[in-house]
Amino acid sequence: MSNQTSTAAKRLWKEYRDISHPKDGLQQVRVEFDEDNIYLWRVALLVLDPESDYKGAYLKGQLKFPTNYPYSPPNFKFTPPIYHPNVYNDGRLCISILHEAQEQTDEPLNETWSPVQSVESVLISVLSLLEDPNISSPANVDAAVAWKKNKPEYKRRVENEVKRSRANMPEGFVFPNLNDLANKKDDEEESQIDEQEEKWWDENYDDDDDDEEDGEYDEFEDDDEDQEDEEMEDSTEGQNGIAK
Repeated sequence: MSNQTSTAAKRLWKEYRDISHPKDGLQQVRVEFDEDNIYLWRVALLVLDPESDYKGAYLKGQLKFPTNYPYSPPNFKFTPPIYHPNVYNDGRLCISILHEAQEQTDEPLNETWSPVQSVESVLISVLSLLEDPNISSPANVDAAVAWKKNKPEYKRRVENEVKRSRANMPEGFVFPNLNDLANKKDDEEESQIDEQEEKWWDENYDDDDDDEEDGEYDEFEDDDEDQEDEEMEDSTEGQNGIAK
């Protein structure tokens, strides 16, 4: 294995772990790959945005990485292809982030691929493109025309795509929603805050216990008792003086 291939594999392993993290990963994405080929990922995109035409869709796709990743971008395609202005009939996706930067192009260089990009940024861009197609550079002209001039027809076609996609969900899969994810995140943040407060309280409690064990409280109590004895003696002497 060449150094370049080894670097790509290590990078992909790290990105896979980050995306798949149960708490901090992308909740709208499911990814997997065969153990003997980390350069080919199977992807499922969960469209959770309630305002999206694709709301509720379970869109399957494929990411194929070059051995010199991240210096060259991956390829993405929907499997099966979907009805969208920026998706070719074979499922390939036309999106700037998957294009290498070139001087002679209309695409802004900051939107094209660079080694600082990642699988996460690609998948987020794909989800964003579902909501906001690039009509100026369509891969499916018919879908672009429908999106622009015949929205009811476009939405009808998309609804059929959503229904078809949900038939591809694994058996027993429960489709999440934005409210569930938001509540889960809030519960996790509250739990972290409670743990921090509990730790702070325990630390102070332990310090007090240590002080008491060291006899500091006993010393203060002894000082108070000595002061009370002196005050009582002074009072007695005063009373004796008046009596005289």
